[in-house]
Amino acid sequence: MADETEVKTEEMTEEEELANLSEQHRIRIEKLNKLKADGKDPYITTKFPVDTLAKTIRDNYDSMENQTVAIAGRMMTRRIMGKASFADVRDGSDRMQIYVRIDEVGKDVFDEFKTWDLGDIVGVTGYVFKTKTGEISVHAKSITLLSKSLLPLPEKWHGLKDKEERYRKRYLDLIANPEIKDTFVTRSRILREIRSYLDGIGYIEVDTPILLPLEIGAAARPFKTHHNALDIDMYLRIETELYLKRLIVGGFDKVYEVGRIFRNEGMDATHNPEFTSIEMYQAYTDYFGMMDIIEDLYRTVTLKICGTDTVPYQGKQIAVGKPWERLTMIEAVKKYAGVDFADWTDDEAARKAAGEKHVELESKTATKGEVLIAFFETFVEENLIQPTIIYDYPVENSPLAKRKPEDPMFTERFEYFINGTEFGNAFSELNDPIDQRGRFEKQVAAKRAQGGNDAQVDDDFITALEYGLPPTGGLGFGVDRLVMLLTDSASIRDVLLFPTMRPEKK
Repeated sequence: MADETEVKTEEMTEEEELANLSEQHRIRIEKLNKLKADGKDPYITTKFPVDTLAKTIRDNYDSMENQTVAIAGRMMTRRIMGKASFADVRDGSDRMQIYVRIDEVGKDVFDEFKTWDLGDIVGVTGYVFKTKTGEISVHAKSITLLSKSLLPLPEKWHGLKDKEERYRKRYLDLIANPEIKDTFVTRSRILREIRSYLDGIGYIEVDTPILLPLEIGAAARPFKTHHNALDIDMYLRIETELYLKRLIVGGFDKVYEVGRIFRNEGMDATHNPEFTSIEMYQAYTDYFGMMDIIEDLYRTVTLKICGTDTVPYQGKQIAVGKPWERLTMIEAVKKYAGVDFADWTDDEAARKAAGEKHVELESKTATKGEVLIAFFETFVEENLIQPTIIYDYPVENSPLAKRKPEDPMFTERFEYFINGTEFGNAFSELNDPIDQRGRFEKQVAAKRAQGGNDAQVDDDFITALEYGLPPTGGLGFGVDRLVMLLTDSASIRDVLLFPTMRPEKK
């Protein structure tokens, strides 16, 4: 029949593929209508008494031989041979071959079974055995159609290979390429190990608001919505920082949040408009304390997940377990660009040095700190392959970090880099409310000058600081990039079940 024909999609035009899909869809709907007319609507079935997974049978065959089991899953292949038939059924753990005989299930059921389609969901009760070729199988005593698949699966030899289609229809990707499920199982394990680590050192997991009543003056652009009942505009959060620090003010000494973050910005291999971050804050420590935590957390989680603390990533071996190199931004620029911040007597001298090295600056009035940042981005980042901590950032791009007492031009901030990409960001948190208000106001003014008229100072956060924020270390990192590293995934879309996509054209 048409829906059992192997379709060589690579040899068909798009119009032919659509026509073929439409024909198979029509035939399957006709089959469904006949089932309903015969009082056998598969969608009426509410449950099936599954008691065993395919992987369990495979892993424990010696103790399960001849044992009666009930399995269920999607029928992926079928071979009809007269009065007997073999089929592969895939559940959430693995695939299992089933053996169906007319004299075991009855002629009526066997005849119905032959009309079912690949992709249909079936339930099977039978006993475990091995075929003459040694294949672990279930000999069916009964078989039931649990759900009808109205669309054919991707043709088995060609499969679902188009990346855009795989991301857009992840459910189909998981059916056609079941091995990718491992990435998302690993993601779940990574989150569990991170939580276990932080819980184990005394942190408390909390939840903070996603919808905010104002757009704070941070650099990231938020998504905007409207709350009908309150008749106010609201903004999806771009970070969890300010609410978590409010909790430190309130007496929580160690808090963290696994938070969904939303930024209305560009997309590339390491950026998606919505992503998962973990932010943690600890009272009575500083950014050096957070350096020690993040190194140990990465080392611990990597060992738990991968069984080793050196992992392959895009052709490189990343030594997560070795002590991470720690450089100030000044030291890093001197090492990789060959220029010394100490030689710049003023802003003009810094801009001149940038011109000599062909470093692009965003402003003709760039300060020494802004020039240093430009040098870092131009010469340093791409060289930071092994885990490296860069610390002591200019105050110009660190509005929430505490100034260094011995040099107020710089802040107690660090970022850590792996494979030339920033993986996390940390501060000795600014707890001077007067200084914080001044930095917020400057940031808001700059954003409004660029057309961001909704940007505001978070006055309530300033009020919280006025009640007293203890010395605090804070750190945030993207979960998605860590998952990319530990699963050797090239794109963030490979580690998000449903990445943001442009709507499909109808």
